[in-house]
Amino acid sequence: MLCALIMAGGKGERFWPLSTDEKPKQFLKLLGEETMIQMTVNRLKELIPIERVFVVTGERYIDLVKEQLPGLPTRNIIAEPMGKNTAPCIALSAFIIKKYYKDATIAVLPSDHLIRNENEFRNVIAAANLFVEENEEAIVTLGMKPDRAETGYGYIKAHTSSSIVNGLKIKNVDMFVEKPNMEKAEEYLKDGDFLWNGGMFVWKAENVLRLTKKHLKNTYDVLKDITDTKDEEYEKELKAKYNLVDSVSIDYAIMEKAKNIYVVPSEFGWDDVGTWYSVERYRDKDENNNVCVGNIININSKNNIIVGNNKPVIISGLDDIFVVESDDVILIGKKDDIKDIKDIKNNFV
Repeated sequence: MLCALIMAGGKGERFWPLSTDEKPKQFLKLLGEETMIQMTVNRLKELIPIERVFVVTGERYIDLVKEQLPGLPTRNIIAEPMGKNTAPCIALSAFIIKKYYKDATIAVLPSDHLIRNENEFRNVIAAANLFVEENEEAIVTLGMKPDRAETGYGYIKAHTSSSIVNGLKIKNVDMFVEKPNMEKAEEYLKDGDFLWNGGMFVWKAENVLRLTKKHLKNTYDVLKDITDTKDEEYEKELKAKYNLVDSVSIDYAIMEKAKNIYVVPSEFGWDDVGTWYSVERYRDKDENNNVCVGNIININSKNNIIVGNNKPVIISGLDDIFVVESDDVILIGKKDDIKDIKDIKNNFV
């Protein structure tokens, strides 16, 4: 039984000041008329019905999830009292999903990525699901074929041998690689066996729990104790004990140690939408290569990213800048400094 688990607890600090602790980037309309989380859920509808889509998020975002995904059953919103990284939140979600779907296979997906070829994306998830149904201890990751030397992503090195499922290759993973420097990234691009790690994977709920018990025994015991409580006691136990789990990423805790791990080399127009540069890549531009969101007037200006809120924004005689207006802050800078927004935010707040 294929289910989806949408990870929606991130802060999106690189999209400040529009993205805030109160409303982070997964709840914003960065690329069109839908928010990022709405785009994520809607692309799954032809493959996974909404009653088998689960969202794990922070307690403070429950109302935002309900507002933006009105068709999502309330039971499918899994709330963390505090952020403790990805390993415990995925394990908690596996315990809960398994209560509803005993033999569940879970596609773990970020809530804030762009996928342009949604049909191909669904084909890849379906192939990964078939493989996992036949290999119940397998973890299948989705690895994106790189089209440039990129230092902002981790990589997966795929083995040369492969299985074929629904016309798609599924390869053994040789190793995971942390974000490289430019020299290494160029080597990986030329090599051809290295894929971008998009943080998407498909595995059995039972396997999630088995591997958590093996590699994170404390976290497993804490979560099992929480989820074994009566329904009326669950929230109280969760708040009281969740801080006892290990704060560790799923990659470090399990993926890098698992034996039966595979990757599907994928080409479906993926982007992790990590900075305002991503918005520049995919938003429409005017005749002077300006990205304009909101009521924007450009006069003799080019190559700018301008994101307005309520007031008209007039840019005259300026090139290669970015402007982002929120309810509280107007941020103006050189486009080259977009990479520093997280530091600017931390110094300001």
